[in-house]
Amino acid sequence: MRLLALILAVLLVAACGERAQVAQGERTYQGKRDTKAWDNAPPADATNASGKWTQGDKASWEAEIKARQLSQNEYQRIGR
Repeated sequence: MRLLALILAVLLVAACGERAQVAQGERTYQGKRDTKAWDNAPPADATNASGKWTQGDKASWEAEIKARQLSQNEYQRIGR
């Protein structure tokens, strides 16, 4: 019983030994800046027939997203 208590105590103390997670080097974002979703060209693959919006037109992109959402709604899709 003492051995089990000793092992449990060692495990509990070991769990408290997490080191700080600090980034190394310069701490600024170094990746590619994101563009607005409607500024990208529609996908060119033939499998996505509904992905047609005018590049740079936010209203066209939003209408396409709304149509995509409605096609994913089972009640809308099967007419209930």
